[in-house]
Amino acid sequence: MKLLFVYNANSGKINALFDAGHKFMSPSTYKCSLCALTFDTFSENRIWKGFRAKSNIDMEFYHKDEFETKFPNINMVFPAILKHEAHQMSTVLNADILNEISNVDDLIARLKLQF
Repeated sequence: MKLLFVYNANSGKINALFDAGHKFMSPSTYKCSLCALTFDTFSENRIWKGFRAKSNIDMEFYHKDEFETKFPNINMVFPAILKHEAHQMSTVLNADILNEISNVDDLIARLKLQF
């Protein structure tokens, strides 16, 4: 079993620079709540990074373009956290729920409830 974290952002250096600028200039309109929870403006959130390091959950991270390339038959709204187990995928936290989470501690607590 592994968790797949799918950001509502595209991969690449130019996209990363644009996203960082958007988060810095207008964080309330930034389109990826998962990005905002797990990353500060320029680096990974330290609380999130510590959780990942200590967790024994297998995790994979995708930008939406990477996810759509690897899983072309799965249509969904991004961001999302999915569980991939025995060749099946299920949603752990969808975009609506992620949009309601206000801080990384709440995200971690919700993930711990799942496992």
